[in-house]
Amino acid sequence: MRSVYSDKKTEYFTDVCVIGAGHAGCEAALACARLGFETVIFTVSIESIALMPCNPNIGGTSKGHLVRELDALGGEMAKNIDKTFIQSRMLNASKGPAVHSLRAQADKSEYSRSMRKVLENQDNLYIRQGEVCEIFTEEGEDGSRPRITGVRTFNGTIYHCNAVILATGTYLSARCLCGEAITYTGPNGLQAANHLSSSLEKIGVKLRRFKTGTPARMDSRSLDYSKMQEQKGDVPVIPFSYSTDPESVQKEQISCYLTYTNEKTHEIIRANLDRSPIYAGIIEGTGPRYCPSIEDKVVKFADKERHQIFIEPEGLYTNEVYLSGMSSSLPEDVQIQMYRTLPGLENCHMVRNAYAIEYDCLCPGQLSLSLELKNISGLFCAGQFNGSSGYEEAAAQGLMAGINASMKLMGKDPVVLDRSEAYIGVLIDDLVTKDNNEPYRMMTSRAEYRLILRQDNADLRLRHIGHEVGLVSDEEYEKTCLKQQMIKDEMERLSSVNIGGKASVQEFLSQYDSAPLKTAFSLADLICRPELDYDILAELDPDRKPLPRDVIEQVEIELKYRGYIDRQNSQIEDFKKNERKKIPSDIDYDDVESLRLEARQKLKNFRPENIGQASRISGVSPSDIAVLLVYLGKKHN
Repeated sequence: MRSVYSDKKTEYFTDVCVIGAGHAGCEAALACARLGFETVIFTVSIESIALMPCNPNIGGTSKGHLVRELDALGGEMAKNIDKTFIQSRMLNASKGPAVHSLRAQADKSEYSRSMRKVLENQDNLYIRQGEVCEIFTEEGEDGSRPRITGVRTFNGTIYHCNAVILATGTYLSARCLCGEAITYTGPNGLQAANHLSSSLEKIGVKLRRFKTGTPARMDSRSLDYSKMQEQKGDVPVIPFSYSTDPESVQKEQISCYLTYTNEKTHEIIRANLDRSPIYAGIIEGTGPRYCPSIEDKVVKFADKERHQIFIEPEGLYTNEVYLSGMSSSLPEDVQIQMYRTLPGLENCHMVRNAYAIEYDCLCPGQLSLSLELKNISGLFCAGQFNGSSGYEEAAAQGLMAGINASMKLMGKDPVVLDRSEAYIGVLIDDLVTKDNNEPYRMMTSRAEYRLILRQDNADLRLRHIGHEVGLVSDEEYEKTCLKQQMIKDEMERLSSVNIGGKASVQEFLSQYDSAPLKTAFSLADLICRPELDYDILAELDPDRKPLPRDVIEQVEIELKYRGYIDRQNSQIEDFKKNERKKIPSDIDYDDVESLRLEARQKLKNFRPENIGQASRISGVSPSDIAVLLVYLGKKHN
């Protein structure tokens, strides 16, 4: 970085400043640096790079899809968890492929150290420990929106830059609550960022308060695992990254365990609700609906006799275990009472108490689909600052913010994934178009086209975009192209191999209670039968050549679900028609006659880029869309 020393202050000149080195910040900084831009990433503590302050895992239902997609685009999270996992499982394996999701338990310390090493050795990337307290902008030419010019740290150092990516996580004006005890810190007792919020509001960024929480950590030696159900990892292990050699991840795994709350647990919680900051009105922020505290579970699901609690190890070199499903903000004395009612935890020793954390984040309606703020040029936002929750959601946004900040500096159009292309597209579209009144969590049910957007085909869907952007190497892209060709060739071959009505074939099918053949069938037709699969049909297919397991998997899915896939592809075509109908950025919604007042207000606030996006805004009805289409048609003519 070029630097200037004058008037008792230091000034640096760089391309991009990334504020925050959590999962969003790491992906954003790596993307910018790898695309050739000099990047500085700021963190309140270098030890907190890629910190996992809550759950010790990556992936899970729908979140595994995000990690796979991030990897296909050239991100780092998947590679890092493949290096540092201690257990791996494919969730929902007994269900259809649309909801299969990979989940890996991480060694939390190793995950952070490994990601820090990647950042430290990345060309064009500089790590700086320090709190950013001010963002500088200047008015655009001819009255256009203000643009980013730099940032200032609390120590007074100024960094001039052309783009800033806000990835502040849960640190902005943060405070942690445990019963009556309130500490003004970030997660894990780290320093909060107490000065940036006022600077953001000064330049026109609207903020709100959200809340999240984390369970207690226990000393593993104080637990009785004989009273719990063991949860082992999968064999063989499936890697997260398409670049990881599958053989390199086959290793001994650490077990997790399952226990349950009971009526005694719930009695203790109900008797102490008045001491919970959530129910005492002390907490101002809104918490996550889909990851509630144990107090919320007991109150809102009063009919449930018990709740699942997973005991998850935090690493190979620590005795700390995480109590997944039991976050709380109750006082410490209540916490230890309720935890000791769980089978296997009767004599548990608490290492860290549970707590809730409040923080500032972005109000909805201010983001564009590129994750750039609509009213400030060059200011991009990612992660929990945007109102989401979860490491995976944060990392996906960080990667896209880093890509689009780089595209802006190159003078190129932003990379925008729509809802039919990726879970990342669903995530960002929801954050941009919806009034999310609680921390947003990704779920498979949010994706309308989830049969197309499977975790197993993320490389086939998105690798070409990562390659075009410049984050995926020629070698990796060629591997994907070869895989795609092998899938196509094998499907065509299976469709061309016809099976006659020979007695030997009928006898073979009877072994699997498969209906006899009445007409000529191809091997592809037989694979469509639920009781048959590619491996079973090997006996009827002596001429087949050996194929990689991931190619066989795609062939089977494409054939078995062909009718459903064709239907979704047809729906996607209809969806894209509305996405292609652009709305002028300077449209005056007050000129649109017959538009309802609520719809007018929502459209003014969110400023959708196309008709499809407008139709997904809460409060905008189909009749409003019809009125808008008529208006745009008249203007166009």
